[in-house]
Amino acid sequence: MFLKKRTQQPDSQRHLNEPPIAEQDQTVLSDIDMPDAMQSAQQFSPPDDGHSSSYSAPNPQEQAIKNDLLDAMFTTLDLAVLESMPADQARSQIADMAAMLLLDKEVPLNAESRQRVIEEVGDEILGLGPLEPLLKDKTISDILVNSSSQIYVERKGKLEPTYATFRDDRHLLNVIDRIVSQVGRRIDESSPMVDARLKDGSRINAVIPPLAIDGPSLSIRRFAVEKLDIEQLLKYDTLNQNMAHFLHAIVRGRLNILISGGTGSGKTTTLNICSCFIPANERIITIEDSAELQLQQPHVVRLETRPPNIEGRGAITQRELVINSLRMRPDRIVVGEVRGAEAVDMLAAMNTGHDGSMTTIHANNPRDALGRIENMFAMAGWNMPIKNVRSQIASALNVIVQLRRMEDGKRRITSIVEVNTMEGDVITLTELFCFKRAGIDENGNVLGAYQATGNVPSFIDTFKHMGIDLPYSYFSNQHEGA
Repeated sequence: MFLKKRTQQPDSQRHLNEPPIAEQDQTVLSDIDMPDAMQSAQQFSPPDDGHSSSYSAPNPQEQAIKNDLLDAMFTTLDLAVLESMPADQARSQIADMAAMLLLDKEVPLNAESRQRVIEEVGDEILGLGPLEPLLKDKTISDILVNSSSQIYVERKGKLEPTYATFRDDRHLLNVIDRIVSQVGRRIDESSPMVDARLKDGSRINAVIPPLAIDGPSLSIRRFAVEKLDIEQLLKYDTLNQNMAHFLHAIVRGRLNILISGGTGSGKTTTLNICSCFIPANERIITIEDSAELQLQQPHVVRLETRPPNIEGRGAITQRELVINSLRMRPDRIVVGEVRGAEAVDMLAAMNTGHDGSMTTIHANNPRDALGRIENMFAMAGWNMPIKNVRSQIASALNVIVQLRRMEDGKRRITSIVEVNTMEGDVITLTELFCFKRAGIDENGNVLGAYQATGNVPSFIDTFKHMGIDLPYSYFSNQHEGA
């Protein structure tokens, strides 16, 4: 049984009204008593369909009853036994116990309210408290916790506030610790920032005091809300049919692809979808800071960087993983995002037989993306003429795919360019497809159409010899479509 008799704990351990971690003396979050952290939070429940953009405020009576239930259950629950149970069984046991306590207390709640309270109690003990209803809502792509009392979500590219809150900073800190401890990472005053992920692959970033002035902050990037494919990108108007066929062809043709865009523009999603076109018989090595790629092929090895330990040792960088991956006999290397010195080794791999590799970069346009890679060479300590650096870049990269999240919240591929050879000291680029804006309608939606520029890629004849069909008609500037 999961119940046990517990001695009465001191008030300092039983209540959440303790000073935030920033005011404590180098307190490590893992030392905080988890049951006390998972106490009540004012939260909302999403509607049954999970598609409404507005939620009702929490019912004060339900919250009070839930708090009483949690106080009663924390004195009798054996958390060690609960943690050893399968998740479904543990939640069922908690629900049964909460239901019995509600009957004993004869609380004035209808059946729907009782069920909601029981579910919220389970979320507090086993889940992430007030974040659980948000995580269950498939229409939400990002969850942004600015403070314990302010939570925003992104839905269809637009931000909106929610009624969900944590009780206080202590409650939020313990939810953050529960998340990061599951992937073997830590967060405390000596290391007040952390990147982690949830079980579904969602990307987590947390910052706590003293860096976060107004209390702990948590960002959840839910790229894995649903696994998209190219057909869904067409449905969402991210690109047109000819562009989709072109992406399929260049992946099959083993061209090296750089996916560029700003934060939240859909780079990782596009990289995931492009990777789906890689043949199943190829060996793929993925390298990421926080594992989020979801390759469907059977022959995939996933590598992830490691932060330094509490002594500042043991860090493994992306550059070290890229270098090591070259010894693992990869057919293709996929790097989640290049930010620093690993760009040098990534491009070197592209130039030495590992064609068909892919990566992403933060940049506002293709030319800026090349400039950022030049800067990464300097960050790696390469002291060589800029012309030689650009020559390396031009010979390594074949295609740049540029994305942008527009004012209406839609993510679009705004440009696809071919990287050509050098002309003097400049890398020449040839734009093949673009998105032509035509204004904004009365509802704030961006108007425009995708079209070819009339330029034909230099590799089209090579593709024909490889049996990859890429009609010349795709590149006619008379061929337009939204």
